[in-house]
Amino acid sequence: MVLPVYLLPKEPVFPSASEAEEEGLVAIGGDFSVDRLLNAYASGIFPWFVHENQPYWFSPDPRLVLFPDKMKISRSLERIIRSDRFDVKMDQDFEGVIRSCARVRRAHEPDTWISEEFIEGYTNLHRKGFAHSVVCYSEGSLVGGLYGVSLGRAFFGESMFHYRSNASKVALYHLVKQLREWEFHFIDCQVETEHFLKLGAELIPRTDYLQRLDSAIKFPTKRGKWRLDAGCQMPDSGVPDN
Repeated sequence: MVLPVYLLPKEPVFPSASEAEEEGLVAIGGDFSVDRLLNAYASGIFPWFVHENQPYWFSPDPRLVLFPDKMKISRSLERIIRSDRFDVKMDQDFEGVIRSCARVRRAHEPDTWISEEFIEGYTNLHRKGFAHSVVCYSEGSLVGGLYGVSLGRAFFGESMFHYRSNASKVALYHLVKQLREWEFHFIDCQVETEHFLKLGAELIPRTDYLQRLDSAIKFPTKRGKWRLDAGCQMPDSGVPDN
């Protein structure tokens, strides 16, 4: 039996993530208001793409997550990190990061889902202290980074980009290192990719993810402008290069 697609009302509410279709689609419609986005992430749901000006909201099963103490660092990436090739900052040029993510084309994506409405919505989340960026600079120029949303002790990764090789991986490393220091439970990587699996992410059932999410968001959200703490360390988890 084919179930009807849930069309979102004007109110920022969602059906249960457990009611998602087989491919993970939960609902269509709505907007990118701060309340709707926060309710989505707190419910285990995220916007994946926009079609005919309608956001499509998903909760895939299984879910890809990266636990902060399980990130795998190759020896080559470890050397790059230790070389201090990049100047890494948190919450710098958030809109520049998201627009760079929109501009960078990826082989498996024919077009970007990051519309002007999307940029406005997440920039508003950033202004409210819920969305954050980690950026890499080289000689004063933005060369890579990532952004995502934080609730409680969960971080929901949205997108990454790089103009210089390994810049986005270095940004991710510093994010993971900091989140480990802050005792975050996990980073939501959303859907399976070979890139994140190599970095130590793992697939877990949606039921497990929702339970972990419910536990993580019971903690206070670390709102406001983030800064990298000096001296926070991750254990060396180097693995041989392929």
